[in-house]
Amino acid sequence: MRRVGAWAAAAVVGFVRACAVAAVTLLVPAVWAGAVALGWSWGPANPWSWLLPVLLVGAGSLVLTRPVCRAVRALVARWGGRALPAGYRQAPPVVRMSTGFWWNGFSYERTRRDALMDQHWRIRWRDPANLRDLRFVAVAGFTAGPVAALPPLALAAAALGLARPEAPARLLGALGLLLAVGSAPYAWRVVIPVAERFLRPSRAMALAERVAELTAQRADATVAQAAEIRRIERDLHDGAQARLVALGLSLTTAQLLVERDPERAKALMRDAQDGAKASLAELRGLIQGISPPVLTERGLVDAVRALALDLRLNVSVETETPVRADAPIESAVYFGVAELLTNAVKHGGATRAGVTFRQDDHGLVVEVEDDGSGGVRERPGGGLAGLRRRLDAFDGSLEITSPPGGPTHVRMTVPCEYS
Repeated sequence: MRRVGAWAAAAVVGFVRACAVAAVTLLVPAVWAGAVALGWSWGPANPWSWLLPVLLVGAGSLVLTRPVCRAVRALVARWGGRALPAGYRQAPPVVRMSTGFWWNGFSYERTRRDALMDQHWRIRWRDPANLRDLRFVAVAGFTAGPVAALPPLALAAAALGLARPEAPARLLGALGLLLAVGSAPYAWRVVIPVAERFLRPSRAMALAERVAELTAQRADATVAQAAEIRRIERDLHDGAQARLVALGLSLTTAQLLVERDPERAKALMRDAQDGAKASLAELRGLIQGISPPVLTERGLVDAVRALALDLRLNVSVETETPVRADAPIESAVYFGVAELLTNAVKHGGATRAGVTFRQDDHGLVVEVEDDGSGGVRERPGGGLAGLRRRLDAFDGSLEITSPPGGPTHVRMTVPCEYS
């Protein structure tokens, strides 16, 4: 009984999905067929009988093709667990120039509205994804669409056959019912390989997207580098430099007073000694923020263990094998772990956390889990967004799982070779 119930549930779910796939993939071919049938009904004697079908086919393709492809991607991602990147060209920002005109990446326009409209249509018509989407709609209309339409058509034939009193009709109706039930769990699955084959970005589209991504990463790296240089300059100017200037003044004063007032000179020397220690501590803290010495000397895992000792958090650090990656990768991962552990204490109220290092076919994998309140969301301009950009520079990935109430689980993956 359990097997029968499971099969019945799979048949019902598959039937619904098959109907959805058939409706989406056959929408544009249905518009084409309707346009051709309309032109054919006018007859060859009418010299304009070809004009309306051409207009309907063109309008249907222009309006429906991209929404259909987006719907197919959503269905494949939801039911098949396969994320297919769209690969559409992204519009650059529209900027107002000092002359008063608006630059949209292609031309200058008098108003922002005209610049956006001109940009939209230029990108839409010149996007190579248009031909890819049109090809997919045509291919799916002869492959995934008819196969997905088999269960509903067989069910309709079964209903018509079983409703008639004739024995042959009832037999055909029974066969149609068996065909509908038997094919329902599988018919919709044809759309997955078809979409993976024809909806993926082409090599040129992927290359253009990668160039845009690298350009954005370069801009982020430039901005981050400039901000880091300003931070170091400010910390040196306001901290260590000021203390060193005061130290020099104290030593000069002590030198003048060493013969006239030895006790006061000794007090100034003690103050200078304290100032030197404080300056050294500030310089060490500054160096720690740039590149922790323990990270350079002992590696990533020991550096994270040393970091955990300074947190109000019970942190366990585990690793399968000791690894040493390139210095930039280790630095990115170290500060990423530091960001996550700090957020766990500051925002999540966590008391325990675990950090696991391991390696697989994709490279270095770091998993951080805490028992905090959960509900972590990545916000534009926030720390997690910065961490994602830092990992993107190495083709890394960041996966966050944080349901309300916890726990929060973060997985960082960075392709690399171990040294």
